Amino acid sequence: MKYIKILLLFLFCYSCQEEIKNLSFSADEIVNKSIEISGGERFENSEISFDFRDKSYFAQRKNGNFLLARSFYSESDSITDFLTNKEFKRLVGEEFIVVADSMMTKYKASVNSVHYFSVLPYGLNATPVNKYLLGEEEIKNKTYYKIRVTFNKEGGGEDFEDVFIYWVDKETFKVKYLAYSYNEDDGVGMRFREAYNERFIEGIRFVDYNNYKSSDGLMALIDLGKIFEKNKLNLLSKIELKNIVVNDL
Repeated sequence: MKYIKILLLFLFCYSCQEEIKNLSFSADEIVNKSIEISGGERFENSEISFDFRDKSYFAQRKNGNFLLARSFYSESDSITDFLTNKEFKRLVGEEFIVVADSMMTKYKASVNSVHYFSVLPYGLNATPVNKYLLGEEEIKNKTYYKIRVTFNKEGGGEDFEDVFIYWVDKETFKVKYLAYSYNEDDGVGMRFREAYNERFIEGIRFVDYNNYKSSDGLMALIDLGKIFEKNKLNLLSKIELKNIVVNDL
């Protein structure tokens, strides 16, 4: 009788563990868990600098306020762009210049884009972000939560019409793949990114990406994960962050 009770207790505990393991999460819960394991509150009060291609980037985030900057050389002039919650400014040499509205829109989007991708999934729980759990999908023998992300026009930035899909590892809650559609002045397209070279610096997760493009304009964004698995996407470039430095504020 004693052994039967022990067996029943074991089966009960095993059943509870399986039930917890198979609990379904909402898109918000998955994203919040992903942000937490990727750095959590450390994002909110930090200074992050890194180099990407021929430019240097700097981000300061403190209590909801941010300063995003990039610096580079154009011919003989040094140029630094500053983007905050309230304004955009361009410094050429030692003087701030007046930037036409049309060009300011492009500069702001360019600065924000690099910083946005550098700290993903941070930012996906912001107010203008809409998240929808599409379900689960297996890619290369691993199962991922598949989440569709869109942005409200109000507060969603210049590229609020872009659509993203994130594949979040079901076991680790880390973002492994992402895809997005875009509509720019030079055309419409889609990209698929595969994260690699994971490293944690001062508690914040950083990755590099293999950046793929579709060879067929008829491909659907939602199908890019399976198309990638079949090796039918073309490697366009690598997104590599170098010389990363993180300081707490």
